[in-house]
Amino acid sequence: MKSKRVAKKVAIHLLFFVAVIAVLGVLVMLLWNALLPELFNGPTLDYWQAVGVLLLSHILLRGTPFYGMRARRNARRRRRLRARLAEMTPEERAAVNDELGIPSDGTPTGS
Repeated sequence: MKSKRVAKKVAIHLLFFVAVIAVLGVLVMLLWNALLPELFNGPTLDYWQAVGVLLLSHILLRGTPFYGMRARRNARRRRRLRARLAEMTPEERAAVNDELGIPSDGTPTGS
């Protein structure tokens, strides 16, 4: 029962995602073809080229889709490190700071 609801939700989200990409592709194509050939004597785009421009701009401006996984993994590491540091005594923390070259008094290093 629950798996059918989950499958239905996934299908709806997938269809919504495809519809948004399709609409954005058409929008990019129309805007490009309305502006760039007139203003800069540029080429016109067909639909798939517009979707490619959309994908390329997404990669260049927001990074790859795998950034979220990397950020979650790094957040997990930071949480574990903070937990370990919280369990340390002040002497152990000072030893770690000395090993890493961090001043014990909390003043910033460098210029």
